[in-house]
Amino acid sequence: MRTTWTFHSAGSLIFGRHAVRQLGEVVKRLPARRCFVVADSVLERVGAIAAVTDSLRAAQIDFEVWPHGEPEPSLHLVARCFADATKVRPDAIIGLGGGSNMDVAKGTAVLLAHGGDIRDYLGDDRVPGPIAPLVCVPTTAGTGSEVSGAAAFNDTDNNVKTGSLSNYYRPRAAIVDPLLTVSCPPKVTADSGIDALTHAIEAFTAVDNADFPLPAGERSVYQGKHPMGDLCAEEAIRLCGRFLRRAVQNGQDLEARDGMALAATLAGLAFSNVGVALVHALEYPVGGATGCSHGEGNGLLLPFVMRFNLPGREAEFARIAELLGEPAEAERAIDAVEQLKREIQIPERLRDLKNPPKREHLRDFAQKAVAIKRILRVNPRTASADDCEAIYQAAW
Repeated sequence: MRTTWTFHSAGSLIFGRHAVRQLGEVVKRLPARRCFVVADSVLERVGAIAAVTDSLRAAQIDFEVWPHGEPEPSLHLVARCFADATKVRPDAIIGLGGGSNMDVAKGTAVLLAHGGDIRDYLGDDRVPGPIAPLVCVPTTAGTGSEVSGAAAFNDTDNNVKTGSLSNYYRPRAAIVDPLLTVSCPPKVTADSGIDALTHAIEAFTAVDNADFPLPAGERSVYQGKHPMGDLCAEEAIRLCGRFLRRAVQNGQDLEARDGMALAATLAGLAFSNVGVALVHALEYPVGGATGCSHGEGNGLLLPFVMRFNLPGREAEFARIAELLGEPAEAERAIDAVEQLKREIQIPERLRDLKNPPKREHLRDFAQKAVAIKRILRVNPRTASADDCEAIYQAAW
């Protein structure tokens, strides 16, 4: 039985409008003189790359921009990024963008430090030591990857998403500038925002730390529900309830952008210490097969998993309802999430996805989901393959 808990974050966190202007000085203090910036072509068009490179240039930091990031990055993309980074021989890696780019930066940083193939580090706590110095600068408000010890990738060879967990992945510094999220279109804002809400709800309703079922001899970054995680998760849920609709409806609403940037970071702190659970386990096969964004898949499945987890977590769900502006009744939490999904146009059913899965594949999805032990053990209620299939069928 676990009787103690720990809390980890990025080495430092700088938050606020125009915070990106401090990047150059942050990198200089690492210390680093040459950086490899993992980004994508969209960020070039909206000026986010220029905001980063202007700060690096002002601090006299040499840099190479790698603008080849992709949504839902594959393991093959990480290998490609690493190969290009080795030619530059950087002192530090900068992950600029959504969780996809930041996770590719994490994968590149671990390979620069330890070599091998990114597959060597998949799973829980398999990174053997510190990675290359990493600074993350998010341009979406969702994944919390800027403070987390998690990296998620698409295993295109097996049509499933996979992940790597290690506290060594936590960046040396996170710079969260809400102004960098203003250019996010409504769908990206919605998908990333519902992802943050999912992180917070899964952390807040996770198995208790004292009951965390970690087998003898195994190690895990996740550790179950504890007071520090609750503090971060509750505030993240409240902020999502207050600001997510506004950020989707009006991208120029700076107060909403501030609120969602903070919500995403707090949710990242919560889940990356406590853990994510059944929603994520179910989303990995769906995302791998359909190509939907991670946030879209999580948001779609969230209320169905909430209903499965409701027995035994009534008090937590009542509190979630209250944080989302509803009466403190457990069922109202599920209603509130379903209403929020509709308002920000997250698909309500699996068959509503742009590239929907075939119903006959749901059993195979369930078998893949139940095999992801590192996150299923975080769930407050044990889920069998039959349970997982039943949830998929309900969500169909």
